[in-house]
Amino acid sequence: MSALTDHVVFKDQKLARKYANKRIPMAVLYEAYFDGDIDIPGDIYEFLDNRQLFVTNSLTPGHFKWALTNFLPETTIHTKSQDTRIVREHYDRGNDFFGWFLGERMVYTSGFYENKEQTLEQAQDNKMDLVCQKLQLKPGERLLDIGCGWGTLARHAAKYYGVDATGVTLSKNQTEFANKRIADWGLSDKARVLCSDYRDIPAQKFDKIVSLEMVEHVGVKNLLSFYSQCNDLLDDKGLMLLQWTGLRRGLKGEDLIWGMFMAKYIFPGADASLCPAPMLKEMEKANWETHSVENISIHYHWTIRAWHRNWLANKDAVIAAYGERWFRIWHFFLAWSSIIGKQGNAACFQVVMNKNLDHYDRTRWVTDKATVLGDRSNRFENREAPAAAYASAE
Repeated sequence: MSALTDHVVFKDQKLARKYANKRIPMAVLYEAYFDGDIDIPGDIYEFLDNRQLFVTNSLTPGHFKWALTNFLPETTIHTKSQDTRIVREHYDRGNDFFGWFLGERMVYTSGFYENKEQTLEQAQDNKMDLVCQKLQLKPGERLLDIGCGWGTLARHAAKYYGVDATGVTLSKNQTEFANKRIADWGLSDKARVLCSDYRDIPAQKFDKIVSLEMVEHVGVKNLLSFYSQCNDLLDDKGLMLLQWTGLRRGLKGEDLIWGMFMAKYIFPGADASLCPAPMLKEMEKANWETHSVENISIHYHWTIRAWHRNWLANKDAVIAAYGERWFRIWHFFLAWSSIIGKQGNAACFQVVMNKNLDHYDRTRWVTDKATVLGDRSNRFENREAPAAAYASAE
């Protein structure tokens, strides 16, 4: 049987004396790794695949301190100013940082693989087409993308489905990046990205609404009001698609430890990472009717593995720009999270819904189809060269 010291090198001898010959709490392990007190020189997947031999999923004093000083205030407040600060501290770090793992598409949500040999870019194109087709997009319709990231879906829907697309994000960097790419594609008359809190979206009507993995940041306390706002923004004949990730019901030890790790280091303030039942319950309270729910978790596993390969390929650039600690945090996050997605601790779902109105035309699920514009064989012919796009990003 292998030992912990077969996989890690202790740089802190006090830590070595305490844990070299016994199991180490996962939080102690990753904190020490981020601080440089432990190295993981070999294949991190080989280590993590056997982690239960070497680690415990136990809460530490650090967990309780962080929960009291950070997690509880973030989840109980969720003011506009607080959410703006949290989002910008994360997403305005630098487009180059995110580009080094997301790749050319700059999509920070799960892709959709037709087979696991497809590239990350193909999977993200598939996902965008899947979303557009589930929404039954048609030329001339108005699409709202809440939490649009770097604007890739809004641009894609405008170019290939002929819609008028509006994206909303709190990140200044994402807004600037998205609108530049929209302009580069000659789509400024059909798409735009606004730098705004979702609560400040002007009261108007859209034919379709999409929100991909942003609702987690809305917070549990604001779920009902968010779903009600979306209902008000949607035309009575419209559709909404929501994609989110959530921890499974009946949390096990690793689920909780991983969730707290994610909330501290990767997605601070994202507390609405719930399983489907409570999410659907709040939707129904806001007068939504669910048409379909699809579990795309295995696609997230493959997506994150692809992100991790990108991150490792750009290791030298990351360290030169942001330092060893940031490289280590994302190295550990991506490797561990890909395993979490594969084994079901957390899952990713797509829900398609409509307003629950007596007169709603439900025959659309049989008769209506999406309209795809133009030749699909070379849909990204206008993309920027990845090396130039991300090496020069500011």
